[in-house]
Amino acid sequence: MTPFDVPSTLPYELPDYTAIKPEHYEPAILAGMAEQREQVASIAADPEAPTVANTLEALERSGRLLQRALAAFHNQLSADATAFLEDLDERLAPQLAAHRDAILMDRALLARFEALEGTPMDADQRWLLERRLKDARRAGVGLDDDAQATLRGLNARLTTLEAQFGRRLLAGANAASVLVTDESELAGLADDARAGAAAAARARGLDGWLLEMQLPTQQAVVASLTDRNLRERVQRASELRGADGSEHDTRAVLLETVRLRAERARLLGYPHHAAYVAEDATAGTAEAVEKMLARLTPPAVANARREAHDLESALLADHPGEQLRASDWAFYAEQVRRDRYALDDAALRPYLELERVLHDGVFRAANLLFGLTFTERPDLQGYHPDVRVFEVFDERGGLGLFLGDFYTRESKRGGAWMNNLVDQNALLGQRPVVVNNLNVVKPPAGQPTLLVWDEVITLFHEFGHALHGLLSNVRYPSQSGTEVPRDFVEYPSQVNEMWAWDPQILASYAVHHATGEPMPRAWIDTMLASRQLGEGFATTEYLAAALLDQAWHRLTPEQVPSSPDDVVPFERAALAAAGVAYDPVPPRYRTTYYNHVFGGGYAAAYYSYIWSEVLDADTVRWYAQHGGLTRENGEAFRRRLLAPGGSQDPLQSFRDLVGRDADIAPLLERRGLAA
Repeated sequence: MTPFDVPSTLPYELPDYTAIKPEHYEPAILAGMAEQREQVASIAADPEAPTVANTLEALERSGRLLQRALAAFHNQLSADATAFLEDLDERLAPQLAAHRDAILMDRALLARFEALEGTPMDADQRWLLERRLKDARRAGVGLDDDAQATLRGLNARLTTLEAQFGRRLLAGANAASVLVTDESELAGLADDARAGAAAAARARGLDGWLLEMQLPTQQAVVASLTDRNLRERVQRASELRGADGSEHDTRAVLLETVRLRAERARLLGYPHHAAYVAEDATAGTAEAVEKMLARLTPPAVANARREAHDLESALLADHPGEQLRASDWAFYAEQVRRDRYALDDAALRPYLELERVLHDGVFRAANLLFGLTFTERPDLQGYHPDVRVFEVFDERGGLGLFLGDFYTRESKRGGAWMNNLVDQNALLGQRPVVVNNLNVVKPPAGQPTLLVWDEVITLFHEFGHALHGLLSNVRYPSQSGTEVPRDFVEYPSQVNEMWAWDPQILASYAVHHATGEPMPRAWIDTMLASRQLGEGFATTEYLAAALLDQAWHRLTPEQVPSSPDDVVPFERAALAAAGVAYDPVPPRYRTTYYNHVFGGGYAAAYYSYIWSEVLDADTVRWYAQHGGLTRENGEAFRRRLLAPGGSQDPLQSFRDLVGRDADIAPLLERRGLAA
């Protein structure tokens, strides 16, 4: 018996983490796979004629034990990993791939889907059927037995490689943390950030101050460190992750991953993996992705170069004759912002305290838009002591649970993300349980958690994903909330970022943590006026990463480099060919620590953020045209965009909201690319 054998009796079926032990995952997952195989075999062999109930809905009901165990396991693996869980993940990954393949390649099941094609059904059921047919075809159901066997082997190996990449990257990021033993080198670093670095060092049994690695290339601490040598040490440590020849080196793993993805795409009839991915997204084709990225790149790089001129002037005042480095950018960008606008992150941080931003910013916006309220439930336990559980209500009563896990730790992968522990659906009568993970440095006990502005935006962004899950209103689990194409899923989360900037919301949460004084109105006006400052850098580092992702995944198997030593030269050549090679602005993620692509679900799909931002920027304009932060607008966004989840064409959801297809002009204006 394991705690997963029956649905949790806790509110909203929250997994019972007081009972779950690491050793429960494997037997539950193995039993869940066996149970679902029996259920699917029964559906496929049903002598009755196929119906929505005995085929589509029966398949939706299948695998509940497996779903419960996997949701809890994958969430804990990403947020609180141990060697035991990592070993288990690597061991189970090929078995889970084989399990998925067995269902998707089941020809008898496919025949039942095909028999349903002329059957009258509701629109969401029709969409579900179309997805089942498309998923089966893309999974290789039409291949002969030998080709299917080859495909199964590729899928099994790929899941193992992705698990290995994530494991090596987490260990490598921990190893790359920069230890400072001379406190004078930390000049410029805020007191609370310095205290957090000291606490991080103590947690690992070290003397001094430990500057831990965040997932992107750009590390937040370099914006405030006045010691140029230390900034360069941090930058080099960041950029060398996965390429240092150590046991954490990721190059051999990622090369094999790229080659096998290319082989799989060819086997399925696609020219490369990027084409395979784009076909199942709103982009439709890899050429459409290429066209958009190519349109944005030249003006973005030109903007970055213009921004560099101002930074170089500031640099030369401190270091005559020196050239601008990547490790200088954030520091001098802050100096330019301070000189030009009398404002910088150090001045803002005391006004951006986590609790206030969460309750009077994120939650307040959700209340004004959607009528949501949040009650913390200390009686409910998460998977780690840092996890906080909130019950979410609307005017009809309890809606679901929101779990917030905000602090970085050695066992948590980098970045920020949202997970579902329970998917909303009417078929099984389940209400949503969603998790947001951030990686904010934890201050010493009793000290406030002060955020930089990027962390505020991240908090609003990830909560946008949470809202997509919480406000889902669909019939079937597979269509719940965020079960939409990768290049659409970022759209609602990016829309939610707008409320961080809304003057009413900003004035509510931007309050000094010690004095209670509101942020000066002049500062808020300055922040709003300076929103485009740094867009050249931000757009260029993002586009460089997106183009790098595309370059790797447009290769045929024969074109994939054969040696780990070829990874960095390939990256350099790809960036140059795309017109985005600019040393002071490296890619947001370099190849060797590109977890989105080689350890996560964004392979050939990192373009999704800018693709989604077209919809996002257009929706921000829609809000402005209809009166902004109002309950009426929130309800329209909830009903037409969030609630349908994956139960219909997502672009139809956008058209239902805005009344037309998307316009790229608002994005170009926002990013300073309109000219």
